[in-house]
Amino acid sequence: MAQPQSSSDSTARQYLLFVGTYTKAEGKGIYAYSYDGKSGKCATLGLAAETTNPSFMVGDRSQRFLYVVNEVAHYRGASSGSVGAYAIDRSTGRLSLLNEVASGGADPCYIALDQTGTFALVANYTGGSLAVLPILSNGRLGDATAFVQHRGAGKNPDRQEGPHAHWIETTPDNRLALVADLGLDEIRIYRFNPAQGSLVPNDPHFVKVEPGAGPRHITFSPDGCFVYVINEMASTVTVFSFDSTGGALQSLQSISTLPPEFKRPNDTAQICVHPGGKFLFASNRGHDSIAVFVIDQVTGKLTLVDHSSTQGKTPRHFATDPAGSRLLVANQDASSIVVFDIDLRTGRLTATGERFEVPSPVCLRFVEAS
Repeated sequence: MAQPQSSSDSTARQYLLFVGTYTKAEGKGIYAYSYDGKSGKCATLGLAAETTNPSFMVGDRSQRFLYVVNEVAHYRGASSGSVGAYAIDRSTGRLSLLNEVASGGADPCYIALDQTGTFALVANYTGGSLAVLPILSNGRLGDATAFVQHRGAGKNPDRQEGPHAHWIETTPDNRLALVADLGLDEIRIYRFNPAQGSLVPNDPHFVKVEPGAGPRHITFSPDGCFVYVINEMASTVTVFSFDSTGGALQSLQSISTLPPEFKRPNDTAQICVHPGGKFLFASNRGHDSIAVFVIDQVTGKLTLVDHSSTQGKTPRHFATDPAGSRLLVANQDASSIVVFDIDLRTGRLTATGERFEVPSPVCLRFVEAS
């Protein structure tokens, strides 16, 4: 997603919103919408690119290219998914495939760019592996510069029979890469070389979360001093202090994303810190809500302030708009995207009444329109 704009006129700008979908039902790939930063209204631009299960996407800083994982088990006869590089037509929202390469493992579910935009980092869920792919000067993807295979298992034999890498990103200073492995109940820490695109185990190499918690996604505080991990299976957020010099993570808090009276099955999904750094949002699939937390600016700890219904089913992903004034939620099993206003004093969400239909939406990414 394009980084939130800091200028005062960001709400007046026009944006493209790309939506990745699961394609086993009605979805056909990546859809494009125009987004008005002032009104929060979206208008469809149609199918931007037809491709299989584009479940996660990231744009580069120039907003010229979009990088997409295809969450499939086999690619060109190998046990691998694929990663595609697309050129963005910022006037029409159309995407043109530049090239496609193997992800190195089955079912890639996350992709991020390092802080220089020189490398793409990919997490392969099935089998639990990582790959680093160079981004060439023309936006295309090159052959992998690093590949890491996780090993081991977790507490739950049904879901943690082996490693399941679910998230990877570099730290704000680009010296380290963190990985959430749902199958191992671990946050792995690697030293990242931005000149070579290499991953080397750090010392310390990992920190454990509660057994059976299933860490899924991670987000940083704006100053990089705190790390927030959403645990899919336990429906909790674990707060860590983070030593960016040595890479050590120290657990400070574990807090539920659910109201205490809710006893039905739930899996969490997305987590993000609001661009202003005061609030944290987390999605519940089952309770079908966004949990809103206030962040203590000194300790980094969280206080739950609200649950907002997503007005749909299975909120797999959400994103703040580039101005940080609204939250857009992708309800995968309701095939809808719902827009909420964010109260910048309290963090609470209010539905704007703006919603639109997309088949099985699972990822949202903004790009500034030309």
